[in-house]
Amino acid sequence: MTLHIPFDNSYAALPDGFFTRLDPTPVAQPALIAFNQSLADQLGLTGTDDPRLAAIFGGNAVPDGAAPLAQLYAGHQFGQFNPQLGDGRAILLGETVGRDGMRRDIQLKGSGPTPYSRMGDGRAWLGPVLREYVVSEAMHALGVPTTRALAAVRSGEDIIRDTGPVPGAVLTRVAQSHIRVGTFQIFAARRDLGALQTLYDYTLARHYPDAKDPAELLQRVIERQAALVAQWMSLGFIHGVMNTDNCTLSGETIDYGPCAFMDAYDPETVFSSIDRFGRYGYAAQADIIVWNMAQLATALIPLMPEPEAAVEQFTAQVHAMPDLIRAEWERRFAAKIGISTPRPEDKTLIADLLTRMQAGRADFTNTFRALSDGTARDEFTDPAAFDDWQTGWQDRLANEPDPQALMRATNPAIIPRNHRVEEMIAAAVAGDDAPFHRLNAALATPFDDNPDTADLRRAPLPDEVVPATFCGT
Repeated sequence: MTLHIPFDNSYAALPDGFFTRLDPTPVAQPALIAFNQSLADQLGLTGTDDPRLAAIFGGNAVPDGAAPLAQLYAGHQFGQFNPQLGDGRAILLGETVGRDGMRRDIQLKGSGPTPYSRMGDGRAWLGPVLREYVVSEAMHALGVPTTRALAAVRSGEDIIRDTGPVPGAVLTRVAQSHIRVGTFQIFAARRDLGALQTLYDYTLARHYPDAKDPAELLQRVIERQAALVAQWMSLGFIHGVMNTDNCTLSGETIDYGPCAFMDAYDPETVFSSIDRFGRYGYAAQADIIVWNMAQLATALIPLMPEPEAAVEQFTAQVHAMPDLIRAEWERRFAAKIGISTPRPEDKTLIADLLTRMQAGRADFTNTFRALSDGTARDEFTDPAAFDDWQTGWQDRLANEPDPQALMRATNPAIIPRNHRVEEMIAAAVAGDDAPFHRLNAALATPFDDNPDTADLRRAPLPDEVVPATFCGT
């Protein structure tokens, strides 16, 4: 059969100043690594047994109905404003309205240079492609709003990075949209009120059709981002590069570059090799998302009829955001210790456990999972530290309906461990994709205890610790 993607493109109907139209650059020898059939079904794709899948998702054949383009945006990168960024190595093929009625983008990542490449080659190497495939699908299985992976394709050609030649690859990413804070920033910075109004109207129609004005749009995005970052933190996830161009209006997690999940709990954990001052470390994420929303608020001010009054109103909305994050954080961490109806005093109980975990170098994921089976003390270098906390915790759970079930539904048994991801990438570079497929399959059911994947759940040994992750560009 012939692959059919039911494109229904709306972003491509915006003015040309929002993007550059161009086709992806073909690769030497596309070879399919993975294709996400369940996601394809959700998107309404048919004919997925087409032998041209590798060519299509490698960028060598543009499917019928596509409207390929590279999107334009700006962004604050590590706090410094870059007035023009854009898709430097990505091509939006178009959009579909899936079987669930949701409109989603289909984008090729690593598909060649664009006018926004800034001297880059527009390509991606195999490691980051497989990392994003595995981690984004794992996040979806964990219930986190996220972009997803539809396909991964080897390009059949090497590309040059700092360490020398590495195998190239192309990822097909699916998102509710790729509208970013930086998309608003570029038109605000250019004082292009017409384009800013067009983008605002489009975003409302696509994501927030019941929002009445820019203040309400801002509030909706604030609420989604507050919930998202609190959920990241409840899973020990560190995004690693929370620039405003990596912050979506849809509230999805996007751009899995130097991301990682914590092993031993430490709120100061930083993985990103380019984050020299810890701007995007684990605990800092709650502050940075507020900063990012302040940048969105600034970009929306020109759309308000009374800008001075808008500054006051938007400032109040942004300043209220930490309380939203804190409330969501407390709710999620209460559930992690089996509490379904949190009380104010539970904050102390949670904080005490985390302090003891940090001091005892306890593994974040395995400790919380072990709370439900009575083995959490084994995760501490000094089990007595857990014993001292446990008495008050058990007293608190006395009137909870089913704390064990809640904890098992909240605390995953398995996450994409950094050392296992690196092992998977190394194997794939050597031509062995079996570890990639095994890891991806195990992460699809993260709350199940599967004895066959116990090795993937294990925390790293000292010589397996991955101290830094890399962007991959």
